[in-house]
Amino acid sequence: MNYVLENQQIVPRENVEISFLDRAYVFGDGVYEVIGVYNGVPFKMDQHLTRLQSSADQIQLPLPYDIKVLEEKLIELQEKNHLVTGFIYLQISRGVAPRTHHFPNPEVVPKLIAHVTETTRLPDDFYAYGVNTILVEDVRWLRCNIKSLNLLPNVLAKETAIKNNCFEAILYRGETITEGSSSNVFVVRGNKLYTHPANNYILNGITRSTVIDICQKNNIEVVETAFNKEFLLNADEAFLTVTFLGIIPIRQVDEKTVGIGEITKKIQSEYYELTHKSGVGSKGVI
Repeated sequence: MNYVLENQQIVPRENVEISFLDRAYVFGDGVYEVIGVYNGVPFKMDQHLTRLQSSADQIQLPLPYDIKVLEEKLIELQEKNHLVTGFIYLQISRGVAPRTHHFPNPEVVPKLIAHVTETTRLPDDFYAYGVNTILVEDVRWLRCNIKSLNLLPNVLAKETAIKNNCFEAILYRGETITEGSSSNVFVVRGNKLYTHPANNYILNGITRSTVIDICQKNNIEVVETAFNKEFLLNADEAFLTVTFLGIIPIRQVDEKTVGIGEITKKIQSEYYELTHKSGVGSKGVI
């Protein structure tokens, strides 16, 4: 994993130059994406880059070059690093400029950085038996649909989860469940699947959208609606969706045990088959 995409050039990692005046460093002024790679094939890169474009548009950030060129460069980066299983991370900042809150001079060029990480999925027990989660108040801004670099509330929520021996923090505003600190949340009740609607309170995950597509093909009803903590705590089943990690059952929310049932297992299986056809590894549920 020795090469990085810096703007339009793939360069050795040690040659990358990042200025202390880059607005990503000073303000978190930028957007990012994480794209899973299964057995040498990026999964739904087009959807990730469409979301990147949307995030950039919403913060009035011009991409440094055409999205199709970016796709070609990311594939070249993945191949240059011989990445088989892992993910591609890319971010675009507004560029390097003197520190002022307002946008810099239009001549300032946005800065694009992308790198790859080789990793594996979670242990099999996570997918078979589920994970523990903890409820944490959602104190993020009101534009969570933008995949921005401003992630400090997510970081703090995740740290709360880790300190309480949990895999994930499930966030709530008032009584409404929104999403996880780095995941989307689904609940099964009465053979229906429930998840928060894709509005400004959540990030519309690519894995989330894939799960909804799987359900439509398998005649599993999906209800995109706000639900409260009590609804979650009384779920028949519940699971998280995460880029690359896939579908992770929820075993426990705070002190309340949640069941792991057939609908979750069905979606896990279908998701594995979908990613397997794109080149995923030879065994296990992703």
